[in-house]
Amino acid sequence: MNPDNLKRIKVEVRAELGRGWKEVGDLAEMGEGSIIVLDKLAGEAIDVLANGKLIARGEVVIIDENFGVRVTEVVVGEEC
Repeated sequence: MNPDNLKRIKVEVRAELGRGWKEVGDLAEMGEGSIIVLDKLAGEAIDVLANGKLIARGEVVIIDENFGVRVTEVVVGEEC
C-alpha cells in the first residue's frame, strides 16, 4: 500500500469534555436549563479520541465562533 493512501483514511475524532450518569426517569424530566454534572473539573484537560481510543488531551479553544481543541499532550503506550 502506498503510504500516501494511509494519510487519506478517515477516522472519527471526538473531543470528550466529560461523562455524567443519570437515571432514565431523570432524563425524561430534563428540560431547558437542566444540568448534568460531569466527572471532570473545570479547567481539566479534555480527552481526544480517534475511533474510540484515547490519543491526546487538550484544552478547549474558540476559533471564529467554532470550538476547537489545542492539543497539550499526545497519549502513547498503555493509555492508548
